[in-house]
Amino acid sequence: MKEQHVVRVGIASYEQQKARLMAIARGEHKPTAGEPKIWFSSMESLAQVLSSKNQLLLEIIAVSKPASIGDLEQLTGRRSSNLSRSLKTLERYGLVSLHKKGKVVVPRSVYDRVEIDLDLLAGSRWEGERRVM
Repeated sequence: MKEQHVVRVGIASYEQQKARLMAIARGEHKPTAGEPKIWFSSMESLAQVLSSKNQLLLEIIAVSKPASIGDLEQLTGRRSSNLSRSLKTLERYGLVSLHKKGKVVVPRSVYDRVEIDLDLLAGSRWEGERRVM
């Protein structure tokens, strides 16, 4: 059985992410292997990046290993501009890598599996007895 490459993603507000990074910079926190490597500011932003369409795109890249973005266009039926935008977003989050081979860009999936780390109490949105939305 092939070894899976798993990435753990976390959900934390911008303020929480900044506080974590500052604690790391000050040497007060040393990230462990089990901590998230990719962070999103909300479940909604995670859902946008890992939409059904993008999950399918990641699967096609992993299984088909296209030789170029042009090949990926053929496999997915998606237009170049739409595909390019999606790939750049996925690359920004570290979910795909885009390698240049001469004039050709080759997309590769980085992970086979995503695990979500969500602390429901970390950024409590409750204020007293009324919910803040």
